[in-house]
Amino acid sequence: MPHRHLDCKGLACPGPVLECKRLIDSQQPDCLTVTVDNEAAKENVSRFLKNQGYTITTESAGDGVWSIAGNRVTSTTGGKPDGCAECAVMPDDELARLARKTVVFITADTIGRGDETLGSKLMKSFLSTLPELGEELWRVILLNSGVRLTIQDSPVLDELKRIENSGVTILVCGTCLDFFGLLAKKAVGDTTNMLDVVTSLQLANKVIQI
Repeated sequence: MPHRHLDCKGLACPGPVLECKRLIDSQQPDCLTVTVDNEAAKENVSRFLKNQGYTITTESAGDGVWSIAGNRVTSTTGGKPDGCAECAVMPDDELARLARKTVVFITADTIGRGDETLGSKLMKSFLSTLPELGEELWRVILLNSGVRLTIQDSPVLDELKRIENSGVTILVCGTCLDFFGLLAKKAVGDTTNMLDVVTSLQLANKVIQI
């Protein structure tokens, strides 16, 4: 199949990822190149293509423009469940967790309204206790000011790393990181996009929103 190119400059999240998904779903190209014009889109498209079975290389074209080349190395069918962009290449042990998956949806860097110092302490206590959910804990998603919890020197960075090291996926909104100027400071989790967020919420058996 001919090499495909997607010009996604100027598209806001999750536009570049959705364009990639449409192209892959309809044409299944072995090779493609995607052009984006912001760091968050570069991270999101790269992660999506990797999850679809492509090896990727990225090259800066200057002025904040990036070219992402993907070459397919594995089949993305394999008889695994549909409905999630990642399922086709998800390891069997991860698929086994799908029957008991809880998503924790964090949209702020403190808990509750009122005193921010108290709210910060409550967030630290919450994340310290979260592993008590055991194998049911599947993903932690952080949006808006919640992404501040994932950066260097975050007061809860150790708690989040402990959660990630236990096998839980932590997804961090790339658009939010970019908005706050924190992309380079992220120290835990995978940069993600709204397609991943919506799909995760759809597949979850339970959602805990903070």
